[in-house]
Amino acid sequence: MRNKLIAEFVGTFLLVLLAVGSAVSGIVTNGTVGVAIGFGVVLAALAYALGPTSGCHVNPAVTLAFWLSKRQEGKEAGLYVIMQFLGAALGGFALWLLVNSGGVTDETGGLGTNAFGGEGPNAFGAFLAEVLLTAAFVGVILLVTDHAAAPGFAGLAIGSALTAVHLVGIPLTGTSVNPARSLGPALFAGGESLQQVWLFLIAPLVGGAIAVVIWKITRPAEGVLGDEGQEALEREV
Repeated sequence: MRNKLIAEFVGTFLLVLLAVGSAVSGIVTNGTVGVAIGFGVVLAALAYALGPTSGCHVNPAVTLAFWLSKRQEGKEAGLYVIMQFLGAALGGFALWLLVNSGGVTDETGGLGTNAFGGEGPNAFGAFLAEVLLTAAFVGVILLVTDHAAAPGFAGLAIGSALTAVHLVGIPLTGTSVNPARSLGPALFAGGESLQQVWLFLIAPLVGGAIAVVIWKITRPAEGVLGDEGQEALEREV
């Protein structure tokens, strides 16, 4: 259990530092596409590096979905979420330190935080967008980590899915789909970012719950496994 919790802490810290950091230092320089790819590449790398230890949730919405789908016990899920938020907070602090003491220019103007209103969608539009994007993203995770999925490709699929939702979501809200990723930087950005973070805590959790429904109605029927999936299941059992 200890190694799992450390992996979730470290993984979420790195997700915020590297992926959100790619927006902080490069949203203007590299554009939306560059940042979206950055998020996808970071998560894919973390999935392959930490997946064997903890499953590399690094996202409370993912952990909620695994608990609701009965693929994780409640106590472990709760501890995962605590470590994810702690890791994200440390990542947010590291970004704040780089910007305020390290001479790094914050190209987002808000430490990579999420937002609604202004030139973007209102609260309802942002909430709906985050719910739908999270449902799609977490739904992919549940499906590609199922026993029926081909082993070895989950990290690539998960990273690609995160890239896709960021291509859609960055112009709308900055893309959360992860409550920890949103709260960590907001704690140190303060102001309006902290005032609006409630939406990015709740909407992804709703999306994660919906993803469980997607998983249940789209996964292969029990017993319908490919050769690779059957072998993976037998090894696990």
